Amino acid sequence: MKRFYIDVLGLKLIYQSQKHVFHRIGNGFQGHTQVLALFNYRHDNGKNAPDSSRSTLHHLAFEIPLKTSAAEKRRLEAAGLEVTEVEHREIHWRSMYFDDPEGNQVELVCYDKHTA
Repeated sequence: MKRFYIDVLGLKLIYQSQKHVFHRIGNGFQGHTQVLALFNYRHDNGKNAPDSSRSTLHHLAFEIPLKTSAAEKRRLEAAGLEVTEVEHREIHWRSMYFDDPEGNQVELVCYDKHTA
């Protein structure tokens, strides 16, 4: 998972331990960086893992510039990912969906004023 978010999405690794991996997403609020935090629950046999059956999380979305979307799709497919494109016309978004190595859905989304 750590390599996926670095190699495929280009997130910068800012901290890692045996239990945690933090990737920088972007500037945050009042000095706190926006992060994607991955936790390794295997180290304690899952005893502290959240109950995933209660989660309403559908996917993670990262915004990209419209002008890079075609190249991003080609790059993701070249990396062996199955990419599904969707136009959300009501909000003028173009999205690409794919799964990370653990099956979490990831979206790259860009605003396109011509999507209607």
